[in-house]
Amino acid sequence: MSRSSVRRALPALGILGVTVALAGALTGGMLLLIQGSPAGPESAPRAPTTNGVTAGRIAGAGSQGREPQFKVECGWSHAAANDPIVYPGEPGASHPHDFFGNVATDANSTANGLRGGDTTCANKLDTAAYWAPRLRRGDTPIQPSGSVAYYRPGQKVRLGALVAYPPGLMMVAGNPNATSPQALEVAAWHCGASPLFHSRPPNCPESAPLGARIAFPDCWDGEHTDSADHRSHVAYSIEGQCPPGRWVPTPQLIFEVHYPVTGDPSGLTLTSGDVMAIHADFLNAWDQDALDREVRACLNHNQICGVVSNRATG
Repeated sequence: MSRSSVRRALPALGILGVTVALAGALTGGMLLLIQGSPAGPESAPRAPTTNGVTAGRIAGAGSQGREPQFKVECGWSHAAANDPIVYPGEPGASHPHDFFGNVATDANSTANGLRGGDTTCANKLDTAAYWAPRLRRGDTPIQPSGSVAYYRPGQKVRLGALVAYPPGLMMVAGNPNATSPQALEVAAWHCGASPLFHSRPPNCPESAPLGARIAFPDCWDGEHTDSADHRSHVAYSIEGQCPPGRWVPTPQLIFEVHYPVTGDPSGLTLTSGDVMAIHADFLNAWDQDALDREVRACLNHNQICGVVSNRATG
């Protein structure tokens, strides 16, 4: 595998390449070093497994309030078997998704058509579209209680260098066909604000309901807003570096979906298949001036910004 392909594969979360430190217990400060090869999210180093379930902590995934960031809370909008990235112009061709943000997102959506429309997001200048496969228990869909989009620098990326997503950028993160644990750095489940992440939904207490966390790439090829596989135009940085050449660092979108699910997780599936296949999609239809200001004022100036309603911080 070439160096550039390796850079595209590994998540931007402080992975050194051959050694990853993941904490496997919530108590005792125990640290487990796991050796691995930088072959991409599907074979990246993982935390220990119990009965085939991966669980561990993720470098840089602690309290969101410790990282330069801005965040946008977006309510659930609607559910439909549409995917304007993978199946554009083909209504009903996709597995069903839950949509957040722009309320008009459908199979025919484009950034130009969505920009400036109505949104469920607290920041009304964020008219982007976010979506993820529906979660079900048996045959019954579970409506999410909401979502949060965290925008922050990738681990060790130099502050001041970030470029806002270009208008119309499309991204897919996570493997919708996964039948084995994905790298927790990319796609994971958790309870509430717990720092422990899992490849399958854990048994969550009532005080900390179930959530899914998907981390998007943080490097852009500087030219294309999409690619044939919907992935090759973006990449995960390694040790703060994007692939050589025209590639530029962008914010890393951490998208979390929250569900009113507690207790026994047995019987949970995704409309895309096994719960280990959690993934998400993003279509940038932000008010571009607002997004530029957020990136400049919050991320490039090392600031922690909260939800901003109807205004930008810069």
